[in-house]
Amino acid sequence: MEEAMINKVAESGIITLNLEDYYPKGETILFDLKEYLFMGLILKEKDYREALKNLDLAPYQDKNVALTCTADAIIPMWAYMLAASYLQPVAKTIVFGNEDVLLQTLFLKNLYTINTADYVDKRVVIKGCGELPVTESAYVEITNLLRPVAKSIMYGEPCSTVPIFKKKL
Repeated sequence: MEEAMINKVAESGIITLNLEDYYPKGETILFDLKEYLFMGLILKEKDYREALKNLDLAPYQDKNVALTCTADAIIPMWAYMLAASYLQPVAKTIVFGNEDVLLQTLFLKNLYTINTADYVDKRVVIKGCGELPVTESAYVEITNLLRPVAKSIMYGEPCSTVPIFKKKL
C-alpha cells in the first residue's frame, strides 16, 4: 500500500507574501524642468508660466509623473509646485524625483494598503525571487509593517527560508 504524500509546507500555516503583487502598475513619464530653463541655467518666471499655460497635457493623462530637473541649476521651490498644479488635474500621481523615486514611492503606497491585521501571530515568508525588480525599500518597509504583528518573518520560499524575525514568547 502506498502512503499518501503530505505537503508539509501547506500544513505549516506559513503565509507567503509576494511583493510583486504590490508592484506599481500604470505608465510613468518624466516631467523635466530642464526643458524650461533659459540657456540651460535660469528659470524665467514669466516664460515658464507661459510655457505651462501652453503645455499639452495629453501625454500626462492618467500617468504616474516623476517631476524633476536634470540640469545642474538652482530651481525655486515654487517652480515644482507650479508644474504640479498644472499636472495634477490629469496625472494619476505626481512625485518629486526621478523614475526610481517614483517607482519607490508608488511601491510603498501600495504596501500601505496591506491590512496588517491579517498577519497577527502568523508565520510569514516574504517571497524573494521573481520577475519584477522589487526594491530594497519595499523589503525594508514590509518588515516594518509586519514586525509588530507577525509571529515570524522569513525571506525566500517556504521550502528554503532565511529567518528575519521571530517573536519571543
